[in-house]
Amino acid sequence: MQKTGFIILLVCALLLSGCSAPLAVLENTQAPTDAPVELKQYNASFLTLFDTVTAVVGRAENEEAFTRMAQDVHDKLETYHRLFDIYNTYEGMNNLKTVNDQAGIAPVEVDEVIIDLLEDCKRYYDLTEGRTNVMMGSVLGLWHEERQNGRRDPADASLPDRAALKNAALHTSMDALIIDREAGTVFITDPDARLDVGAVAKGWSVQRVAEQSPKGLLMSVGGNVAATGPKDDSGTPWVVGVENPDGGDYLHTLKVTDGCVVTSGDYQRTYVVDGKYYHHIIDPETLYPAEHWRSVTVLLSDSGAADALSTALFILPLDEGMELANAFGAEALWVDKDGNRHYTEHFMDHVKK
Repeated sequence: MQKTGFIILLVCALLLSGCSAPLAVLENTQAPTDAPVELKQYNASFLTLFDTVTAVVGRAENEEAFTRMAQDVHDKLETYHRLFDIYNTYEGMNNLKTVNDQAGIAPVEVDEVIIDLLEDCKRYYDLTEGRTNVMMGSVLGLWHEERQNGRRDPADASLPDRAALKNAALHTSMDALIIDREAGTVFITDPDARLDVGAVAKGWSVQRVAEQSPKGLLMSVGGNVAATGPKDDSGTPWVVGVENPDGGDYLHTLKVTDGCVVTSGDYQRTYVVDGKYYHHIIDPETLYPAEHWRSVTVLLSDSGAADALSTALFILPLDEGMELANAFGAEALWVDKDGNRHYTEHFMDHVKK
């Protein structure tokens, strides 16, 4: 159920252009020293985090002040990115790759942030009845390997071996994840089990950074969009566009003042085998990409919960998904294979008229 990077929620009417250098400030204005300070809007973007594009938009007295705010957002997100990385190690840090490497061997002493994340992941697992399961790493790893191979050599692209998938699925129990907050350790008791927090980590990190950031910022990390308040002192909401899975105009533009917008879709991180596209949102029951929806968009106050929920809703049929969205207190939009749209009761209340 990895979800990193497949969300395409575009911030519209904000001139968030394609990224080049980290923290490229796209606007430079400064109020005269003899005039009242006028806050101007600035944009910054960088490519180094969570394998996706990150953008920060906000208002500040001048470019220097905004750059400091954007750099602080970048630095906090970078810390989370490194702690939650399952592919790379970093000097002086035990991260989730360290935990995976020690599966079945020994508990790993970790930063309290990792414990916070994994405790929330267990909670999301229970709330979604196992649809969002960060212990699916053994299964997701097989898909990741084939997807990477298929992208490098499309002519030789193939699906994971079905028997290997079934065997990997035997090692996805949340019971194998032992968190000891008092000792500050995490231990995977099953030597063949692996963590993959891609369905949660990006949104969870955005939420934590938003809570520590000044009011009036908008952050978009690969489409996990979070606002820390209105864009100006008059309470003007930010406007966030929900991309059409088939391209073209936005499905909707949403008014966002606080909280977040998160989308899961089948149109990113794909590869082709025998003419068929395969995306990376894996149904834990079939062990293959879920096929109910093209995209699911969630509006919720907490970005981590929204990230976990959007994955679960993408896997579930509409009736069960609607029930789960209501249990979370979320608004949601589903787009089916024929382009039909389905909404929770109050989703349209957030649409810019």
